[in-house]
Amino acid sequence: MLSRRKLALLTGAATATALLFAAALPGTASAQQKTVVEFWHGLPQPLGGQLEQIVKDFNDSQSAVQVNPSYKGSYPETMQAAIAAFRAGNAPHIVQMFEVGTATMMAAGPAVKPVYQLMQETGASFDPAAYIPAVKGYYSSKDGKMMALPFNSSTAIMFYNKDAFQKAGLDPNTPPATWPDLIEAAKKLKASGSSCPFTTAWPTWVQLEQLGAIHDTPFATQANGYGGLNAELKIDAPLYVKHVQTLIDMQKDGLFKYGGRDNKADALFPSGECAMIQGSSSLRSRILKEGTFAWGAAPLPYWPEFAKGDPKNGIIGGAAFWVMTSPKRNEAEYKAVSQFFTYLAKPEVDAKWHMDTGYVPVTLKGIEIAKAQGYYGKNPGADVPAAQLTRTPTTENSMGLRLGNLPEIRNIIQEELEKAFQGQQDARQALDVSIKRGNTVLRNFERANKG
Repeated sequence: MLSRRKLALLTGAATATALLFAAALPGTASAQQKTVVEFWHGLPQPLGGQLEQIVKDFNDSQSAVQVNPSYKGSYPETMQAAIAAFRAGNAPHIVQMFEVGTATMMAAGPAVKPVYQLMQETGASFDPAAYIPAVKGYYSSKDGKMMALPFNSSTAIMFYNKDAFQKAGLDPNTPPATWPDLIEAAKKLKASGSSCPFTTAWPTWVQLEQLGAIHDTPFATQANGYGGLNAELKIDAPLYVKHVQTLIDMQKDGLFKYGGRDNKADALFPSGECAMIQGSSSLRSRILKEGTFAWGAAPLPYWPEFAKGDPKNGIIGGAAFWVMTSPKRNEAEYKAVSQFFTYLAKPEVDAKWHMDTGYVPVTLKGIEIAKAQGYYGKNPGADVPAAQLTRTPTTENSMGLRLGNLPEIRNIIQEELEKAFQGQQDARQALDVSIKRGNTVLRNFERANKG
């Protein structure tokens, strides 16, 4: 007969063994582990922290999925990290990709699972019509199928110094609506002592890409690249030539200051140095933090003779979320991704992100929620970006750009613009050279991704 001590030991061992086997059996409590989703993003602090808080809110809202956000550096660095991970067979489930990487992701073939396909396969509810047309169009295929989930979107608008306007005898509540108006305002600002009446950030995005969209003028053939990889630049149209020459002439007259490439000019407005700036709507948060003067926000001005009536909608910047594939990825993981995307697509999540960060709402109901909560009444001008994006139906010239290696093309155009601002060439020459060099980039991309 076993002693009580030996019986207890054997019973304990049997119980432990049973628990081990139970943990391995499907349907037991311990087997219900969360499906893990790896999510790589390119937003630094504080925006990165706000994004990760949304991820935490999702994780806390349910018990089946655990999304792990990871900051991978700038957008280009995040893009390179994702490509390297895919080649190594361990791509993240989701990667945040800036809008100029859209053509690259579209051409990535089996590396990407389109969002419309993901939502169909997992049976998730998804309504592309819920998104602002300019946002939806940017991330859709030519036949209108959404390839990525829009999230943090911005557009280009104008900010102006109301105190400087008052000093110059201008109406601080009437910003210039057209380019002739802006030129006249710049002259008065200069006469009142302003050393920098006007500047621009993101020169190619604002002064060429946005310009083409709001004037319904093609930036490139093939519907700005949506129609195929064989697109060619068309920035030698009269609109672009006149506009660039106007900037060159304004600089000579002390009415315009070139502030550098990309967002280098951003600091010139909140510091008070420049009285007007055209740049990303996301600059608003920096102006709120650093500006010590009264200021306003307004839509981008337009050229009446080229607008074909009223100006069209602007195009977006920012980023979207792309679903990546991997050899070992299973249905449960894709299902988990779709659950996360369903959460992000909620208008209340979209509206909160918009109001917390200054990015534009990507859904139509997100705008309605922000309006209903009195956000625009308390924050005058905060509605300008969304209003500019939604003021007209999109055309093939105002959906956005689908051009391969667009970041490289932007740098080429910036180089040629700088030569023009330095007096080395005129607008026509700068744009002609940009087309020649840019088309070489497009042909290289076409060859690498054809077939």
